[in-house]
This record gives sequence, structure tokens and C-alpha cells, in this order.
Amino acid sequence: MGDSLAELERIQTQILDRISDLEISFASLLPQTATQNGGGTEVHLSAILKSKGVNDFSFKRVASDYYDWPLESRRDAVGAASVQHLCKSIVLVNTQAIPSVVDCSDRNNSKYYVVVVQVILDEAIQKLNPDFFWLGGGEVDLKLGIKTSQFINVVKPFIVSCSSST
Repeated sequence: MGDSLAELERIQTQILDRISDLEISFASLLPQTATQNGGGTEVHLSAILKSKGVNDFSFKRVASDYYDWPLESRRDAVGAASVQHLCKSIVLVNTQAIPSVVDCSDRNNSKYYVVVVQVILDEAIQKLNPDFFWLGGGEVDLKLGIKTSQFINVVKPFIVSCSSST
């Protein structure tokens, strides 16, 4: 029975990957405003991640009162391994950037910065087991789960200690 379940899971994963590839291909045919509104966020982020070689990620929609729930309920809602796998993310706009800085091509002088903080820990995010965490997915009720090592490899974030006194 275990072998047949594993085979079913493998086939389902292949189907989901093919659907995701079709969505990404289709997104390039949509007008720009269609990908900026609600349903296009997943397609847009998927395209960015896949173009950077990230394949181990997923999205989950959560209820509008998600942030009123205890951490354990949030963990269960996204299927995280623990509450330490939950992160808070916020996009900061560099209002002091000169007008020619319009994107994130220079990580030291970017127009936008995403700050990701573990709900409980900080630099320990690099040591999570399993190597997968959840953060905001671009909409209040959209969460992005991503392999920690792939996130660090692609985004090349500044990782700092937020909780130690040293």
C-alpha cells in the first residue's frame, strides 16, 4: 500500500508542476493589471521563483482572521512543522533612494527591502528542520512556504541576530 501511495503522490506532484508551468506561461499573455490584482500574485511570484531555480515552494490561502489566531493554529493552517517555521515579512520602501534607483538590482542600494523575522527566533532560521518556512506571499491572506536554503541562495538576504544581546 505504501508504494502505491508514494506513486500517487509522485503523479500528483507532476500534475501540479505541469499546471504551475501552464499558469506561468499563461501569465505572460495576460494584461499587466490582471497579474497585479488578487489571483495573479501566486502566478507572478511563482514565475519569479522558478526563473531563479527555486522549485520547492507552495502557497496557502488563510482566513481573514488568521492574525487573531494563536501561533499553534496558524502553524496548523499552513502545515508548518512548528511555530518556529512561521515568519513575519514586511516590505520597506527606501524613501531616501535617489530617483534612478527603481528596483532591487543593487542589494546595497535597493528601492525595496523585505524584512523577514521569525515569529520567535531570528538567525536560527538557517538551522530549521525541516528546511522550510512560511512568510507573507504578497497579500494579507496569502502565505508562501519555501525551502530555507533556496530562499537564502536566491535572495541572498542579510541575516542578523535580533534576539541576542551580543
